[in-house]
Amino acid sequence: MKYRKNVYQAFTMVLQFGLNMIVPILMCTMLGVYIGKKFDMMFIVVPLFIIGALAGFRNIYVMAKKIFEQESDRDTKHVKKTE
Repeated sequence: MKYRKNVYQAFTMVLQFGLNMIVPILMCTMLGVYIGKKFDMMFIVVPLFIIGALAGFRNIYVMAKKIFEQESDRDTKHVKKTE
């Protein structure tokens, strides 16, 4: 049963990483296409795509940092209990 829980947690984490990366990229790209068509400046899509990718990487970094901090806190609490 514990194995299944770990698999589901890992799957959820991978899904969160994917969503944290895809959503900003898609939103910035769609905004770029909208602005590009409205003002006839399609070149704006590329910088907005890059901004979306950078935002996605930042989201993933923040999420991974929180996860590792939680795990290290849990590990230190476990070590203190066993001593």
